[in-house]
Amino acid sequence: MSTASVPLPNWINYALLPLINLLLAFLVSGLVVWIIGENPWDALKLMLEGALGSGEGIGFTLFYATNFIFTGLSVAVAYHAGLFNIGSEGQAYLGGLGAALAALALDHYVPWYVTMPFAIMAAALFGAAWAFIPAWLQAKRGSHIVITTIMFNFIGAALMVYLLVNVLIVPGKMAPETRTFLEGGQLPKLDWLISMFGGTLGPAPFNVSFLIALVMCVLVWVLIWRTKLGFEMRTLGISRSAAAYAGIPYVKIVMITMLISGGLAGMMALNPVLGASARLQVEFVAGAGFVGIAVSLMGRNHPLGIVLAAILFGILYQGGAWLSFDMPNITREMIVVIQGLVILFAGALEYMCRPMIVRIYQTLTKA
Repeated sequence: MSTASVPLPNWINYALLPLINLLLAFLVSGLVVWIIGENPWDALKLMLEGALGSGEGIGFTLFYATNFIFTGLSVAVAYHAGLFNIGSEGQAYLGGLGAALAALALDHYVPWYVTMPFAIMAAALFGAAWAFIPAWLQAKRGSHIVITTIMFNFIGAALMVYLLVNVLIVPGKMAPETRTFLEGGQLPKLDWLISMFGGTLGPAPFNVSFLIALVMCVLVWVLIWRTKLGFEMRTLGISRSAAAYAGIPYVKIVMITMLISGGLAGMMALNPVLGASARLQVEFVAGAGFVGIAVSLMGRNHPLGIVLAAILFGILYQGGAWLSFDMPNITREMIVVIQGLVILFAGALEYMCRPMIVRIYQTLTKA
């Protein structure tokens, strides 16, 4: 029997293997830091200090993690149905448009907690709408979902630029952005949550969208593992022929799955658009849709794992920015290299250590 087919306990598959891969990524990253003349241990301490050493650092870390939770959930939902949604970036762009339109329409008249449900629905609907055509092309015409969703990322980015430059821009201003939302269109900060642990949030834009992301994690868990639709999605993801034999409608499940996936990606826009900048800007997604792919893979497509992986990448983003200030030799590009190594070992090479672990496990269990 090959090592790939040997069953292992969940604590090995979902905890030990990811931990070993993460340690290997940091080991290679430390080697890179040492080669350029810096102390890897000092660099690690600075990174953790910048990300977790203060209330402000934790706020920025969780702000970034919120983006990655939404996009990670988006990728995971599609993955369970055997679909690889690479379009979370574009779907988040369009979600930002929906959230911004809701805020622009309501912020003069109602408080934020009234605007928020409409912004959530608008962001989800616009994100789902941007996933609709790729889903239809996959379900009805056999077009590969990876190709169509990638193409729609670029189309979505171009569309957003056009709208911000020609339609939504504030008259008389050069910056391609909407007006700043009033308080009725802004999500409040979670400074009270940080203060519960004795810290101060400072300028960190950590806001209510983090709690929305956690609620979505619970709902996705219920959907995938506690509903008939989730069972049908997982069956389709395991075997399309088995799903057809069981009477599971392929077109219907693909369409519903991609709409849910796109809606989750669209909701990512709540964090930067209504929470951080209080306006719609160009490039507000900042690659979070692509990071969500790595977050989903690292988290084994489970909401709990996605939250932990998102926090890890939040630490890399915030700690990396702090590190580049204190160690100028470690540039922002070097931080991207470290992030890439984490993705490489925890994503592309996630089963590299499995044969060794299987042999050790078999030896110990036989003994």
